[in-house]
Amino acid sequence: MILLVEDNRDDEALTLRAFKKNNISNPIIVARSGEEALDFLFGTGAHAGRDLTITPLVMLLDLNLPRIDGLEVLRRVRADSRTKLLPVVVLTSSKEDEDVLTSYALGANSYVRKPVGFGEFADAVRVLGLFWLLNNVPPPTR
Repeated sequence: MILLVEDNRDDEALTLRAFKKNNISNPIIVARSGEEALDFLFGTGAHAGRDLTITPLVMLLDLNLPRIDGLEVLRRVRADSRTKLLPVVVLTSSKEDEDVLTSYALGANSYVRKPVGFGEFADAVRVLGLFWLLNNVPPPTR
C-alpha cells in the first residue's frame, strides 16, 4: 500500500491518474492533512483500532498541509519506533532550498518536486513507483 498525503484535490487526482497510467496497482490510501496521515499511521482518531501491522510500503508526503504541515509529520514519523524506518518521499511543489535541507535533515528518503505538466508528472510517478515499489528492499518487519 502507498500512503499519499496530499491536501490539493487536483494534485491528488493527478497523482492517482499517473499511477493508473503507469499500471501501478498498489492500494493507495489518501490522507488530506498531516493530522489525518498521523492518525492513519498511529491508529488514532478516525483510524483508531486499525491493524497497525499493515504498513505502507512508502509514504508520498506533501509539505504544504493544513493543521500539521509535512515537515512536522516527517518529524513525528521519524521520532516513533513504529514508523522511523518507513520510506518517506517528499513530493511537493516547494522550490525552497530550506525545505529540501530540512526534509533531508529530518530523515526524508527522497525529495521530488512536482513537475508542472501531466506527462512529466506521470513520468516522475512511474520512476517513483518502479523504484520504491519494485526495486527498493524495505526493512524487515519484526
